[in-house]
Amino acid sequence: MPYPRLAATGRFFGRLWSVVDGTRRLLLNLLFLLLLAILVVAVLRGGAAPLSDKTTLVLNLRGKLVEQRSVTAREAALAQVGAGRVSVDTQLRDVRTVLDAAAKDPQIHNALLVLDDFGGAGLPALHEAAAAIARFRATGKKVIAWGGSYDQRQYFLAAQADQVLLHPMGMVFVQGYGGYRNYYREALDRIGVTVNLVRVGTFKDAAEAYIADGPSPESTEASRALYGGLWTTYTQDVEKARKLPAGALEALIADLPKRLATAGGDSAKLALDSKLVDGLKTLDQVREQLIQAGAATADGKTFRQVPFDAYLARQVTSFVGDAIGVVVAEGAIVDGAAPAGSVGGLSTADLIRQARLDDKVKAVVLRVNSPGGSPFGSELIRRELELTRTAGKPVIVSMGDVAASGGYWISMAADEVVADPATVTGSIGVFALLPRADKALDKLGVHTDGVQTTWLVGAGDARRPLDPRFADVMQANINHVYGQFTALAAKARKSTPEAIDKVAQGRVWTGAQARERGLVDTLGGFDVALKAAATRAKLDGTPRVVYIEPERSRFDRFVGLFGGVAAQAAVEQFEARMPGLRPPEVARQAQDELAWLVRLADGTNPFASLAHCLCSPY
Repeated sequence: MPYPRLAATGRFFGRLWSVVDGTRRLLLNLLFLLLLAILVVAVLRGGAAPLSDKTTLVLNLRGKLVEQRSVTAREAALAQVGAGRVSVDTQLRDVRTVLDAAAKDPQIHNALLVLDDFGGAGLPALHEAAAAIARFRATGKKVIAWGGSYDQRQYFLAAQADQVLLHPMGMVFVQGYGGYRNYYREALDRIGVTVNLVRVGTFKDAAEAYIADGPSPESTEASRALYGGLWTTYTQDVEKARKLPAGALEALIADLPKRLATAGGDSAKLALDSKLVDGLKTLDQVREQLIQAGAATADGKTFRQVPFDAYLARQVTSFVGDAIGVVVAEGAIVDGAAPAGSVGGLSTADLIRQARLDDKVKAVVLRVNSPGGSPFGSELIRRELELTRTAGKPVIVSMGDVAASGGYWISMAADEVVADPATVTGSIGVFALLPRADKALDKLGVHTDGVQTTWLVGAGDARRPLDPRFADVMQANINHVYGQFTALAAKARKSTPEAIDKVAQGRVWTGAQARERGLVDTLGGFDVALKAAATRAKLDGTPRVVYIEPERSRFDRFVGLFGGVAAQAAVEQFEARMPGLRPPEVARQAQDELAWLVRLADGTNPFASLAHCLCSPY
């Protein structure tokens, strides 16, 4: 009979499964016990092994220098499909932490600054890193910088070292500030797309790219003043660090063809002759130099060293005592919630609220690195800071690379605004864009019609010409938002709306220029802001600093990855149609800017007011 056989077979597989399941449980338990034993041993031994004497701290900075680390969907997608890797940026706070700790560590003898993978930052962030290097050097410890080549931002940090070394085939490429942007008026006209711009502010040039074929005189004037100020700051700082005569960099660039020809076309030799670097060495020669300095490992093959990440992991954060709460506002400001590395009106306001309700947090520092965005999102953040001040907790704003437009809006509810001399700030202005594609549809033979109960139905429809009445509504709204902006700024700066309007009009300023015009209180870096917060909160000694940040959920990571896969699919489609051809930088820029224009019409409102400077950390 088949049934007893089936029962016996079932019992056999049941016993087999029990053996497999029991084996699995045993292996997992053994693995757990092994990990637990490793943890106990590590704790008993005091964590990481102690450093040896004359250890070199290797500062191999990777990626961009950021206030808050984030990963884009595209980067995640490229890593997922094996077409790239997730970029690893370096947090500015980590650089400060490592260098300040190493300055006090008797085992750390010197530091090696390796900059080949460094993606740079704006001048304010570079100033912060340079200040940390200066504090390290002030203890008598030396810093050696090495690079295969140095671009302008890499060289700024390298110049802060005691000795700057360059590969014999390398170069120092310092070019100045400025650049070019795309203008799309003619291209949009050709395809039948009309962009209606409503703005307040003579110098509010954020959207000129869509309505003109070149910059306005006001835009040129503002840009020349901004970039001129940045270049002056850069050259003065580098020439001071390298003990070069004033104007040395300007003269080198002016005479570059002649000087390079004299050096036989050898860019490395030119850098050495111009005293931009102290020596030409390969990396193995640098390694031998450090070995000869008496810091060899036991086997004599290399020098005693500890990498940046490993040394950062050794630093222990205190969790007790009164603290200064730091909230980072980095990236464009959007309505609603946003993950770390960007600014959400609701989510960032919630972080500030957490700091306000935390009894251990005695003062709040808002670190701003934002070109602006949504006025509504900006106002949610500003209001929460205002409530924090009303609750009796001092609020200090520390401006990073950019704190413009909406980035300035969120900076207005502060007891003190601290800006770096090179911070891009101001841009007090508002605009709205409304793209229309009715002419493009006409060219395709597509016609649009329908019925409405009022003229407002479909007033924002991109398929229809712009109704003059709707343009009046848009202008009235923008005027009102600008009035709010200037009124809040006047109240914050103890001025009048009329006085603020004279330095507003959408114009951007450097931090130094903004200080002269009363838009910021103090020139300095993050440490200056922390000291101001401690003083106002009456905190003695060196208070604890705690960063208040959102945590990425698994859902957020999944959504980011899904979006990235979609982006990667689009890239693959492009490469399939155009094998071997990748879009140059100018094409990628146009793609991003035109995609941004399209997204403006995707919201629930017929148009959106924007407090955005559309600028980047130069």
